Amino acid sequence: MDASLDRQHLWHPYTSLSHPRPVDPVATTRENRIFLEDGTPLIDGISSWWCAAHGYCRPEIVQAIQAQAARMPHVMFGGLTHEPAMELARRLLTLLPPGLDRIFYADSGSIAVEVALKMAFQYQHALGRTGRTRVAALRGGYHGDTIGAMSVSDPEEMHSIFRGILPQQYFVPSPQCPFHEPWREESFRPMEQLLEEHQGEIAAVILEPIFQGANAMWFYHPEYLRRLRKLCDHYDIVLIFDEIATGFGRTGERFACHHAGVVPDVMCIGKALTAGAITMACAITCQRIADPIPVLLHGPTYMGNPMACAVACASLDLFQSYDWKAHVKRIEAKLQELLPQYRSLPNVQDVRVLGAVGVLDVKKIPDEEAVRKLVLETGVWLRPESHFIYTMPPFITPDEDVVRIAEAMGRMAEL
Repeated sequence: MDASLDRQHLWHPYTSLSHPRPVDPVATTRENRIFLEDGTPLIDGISSWWCAAHGYCRPEIVQAIQAQAARMPHVMFGGLTHEPAMELARRLLTLLPPGLDRIFYADSGSIAVEVALKMAFQYQHALGRTGRTRVAALRGGYHGDTIGAMSVSDPEEMHSIFRGILPQQYFVPSPQCPFHEPWREESFRPMEQLLEEHQGEIAAVILEPIFQGANAMWFYHPEYLRRLRKLCDHYDIVLIFDEIATGFGRTGERFACHHAGVVPDVMCIGKALTAGAITMACAITCQRIADPIPVLLHGPTYMGNPMACAVACASLDLFQSYDWKAHVKRIEAKLQELLPQYRSLPNVQDVRVLGAVGVLDVKKIPDEEAVRKLVLETGVWLRPESHFIYTMPPFITPDEDVVRIAEAMGRMAEL
């Protein structure tokens, strides 16, 4: 494969086209392996940005795509419906937290967040609260790359260049009470004060429950969600949980909100929903939020795509076919055994593990070319985010591969 066309014409995520980062051509994927064109196998340590929970090329997923493509690859969802969309709804309703039963099919995680924000604004507007036009969010949060999603992501991180064109939102510090430590009341006070002072302006609160992903790689205490649920109820502020990365078992529970026993007003899901095979996400709400909204003002072209719905059904069947929770606990135990040894490295400032997520928080960001060379040398695909060297492997990853992932992370922290 001649990669010169790629270098000249294809823009990869978060890269410069004039000074492109090196890329390695991939020939195929199988189970938890990425095979490069030259035959080099790589253990996938990050599930293709966290979505390939079952690994790659599962026959059940491939068959679902082939069968649905032969019948009806796509049809517009405006004025029409189809069995894959209804079947996916039936299956989701058996899994979702109680009361979340109004489902909007989106075509990406960012769009699901946009729709969730629109639900919140339209709900408040329908009740005559036209002054509630802002959102409260956490620093260290990440919710996507479209305008609304960027506006509620950490304003000092990757989207800071767009600050001048983004809607202005309210931000409070990330909860500084770690998941595994006793609850500290002061962690919640900034959010409590913000909602009390600006309740007349705030339509919704959005956050990644328990696990803040790309911008923080941080696990915080479940009590924060319980306190927030009570406060949002008190002020009738819409509570939105972005479970796109955390949903479907990544933190050890089916949804991260289960750690707190809390149900949001709106929940966004995606990524593992379709097992990394096709793009799809959902924004899901309850009757209380949905009923006052006369017409939800959003309608993506590929909304309710039949192939995506069929793949999502196959992915949910796979979750039922094996003990995913036991696999996540096994990966968690192995990471808890292996990663703490790197805490003594000069460049490592913290080690964090929850579910099938392991993080080395480092002081110095590893050099990109050095990372690439180490990936090829170790045969482990890792891609640090800022100063976080992390792993979120497919749930099927065997212990011997988790060992290799951890060893590669340790070596990467020394670069």
